[in-house]
Amino acid sequence: QVQLVESGGGLVQAGASLRLSCTASGRAFSTYGTGWFRQAPGKEREFVAAISRSGGTLTYVDSVKGRFTISRDRDKSTVYLQMNNLKPEDTAVYYCAAGEPGGTWPTDYEYWGQGTQVTVSS
Repeated sequence: QVQLVESGGGLVQAGASLRLSCTASGRAFSTYGTGWFRQAPGKEREFVAAISRSGGTLTYVDSVKGRFTISRDRDKSTVYLQMNNLKPEDTAVYYCAAGEPGGTWPTDYEYWGQGTQVTVSS
């Protein structure tokens, strides 16, 4: 079993940056693909970014391309989401997830964190 804990959210001005972290427990974490999703009030959970288990394939939703970067540190069992040039429409609860094989849909993932709030003011 894999447990995921997110951190790094907060309240920032438009144009600012945040770095989200997701720390995992479980020996097999490095064998899973990992993704970030977000959910704004009244909306469905939305795919944001994913990284393959090897770290060689990065996938992003069009709205964050060029602004967000997903990465992972295998030694620390941690996946990161670096968010630059934040916009008000990025406001949401952000969740990390792990799954095999992973993908871009919530149903592709088996394990989920509790989420961290990101609020971007205009």
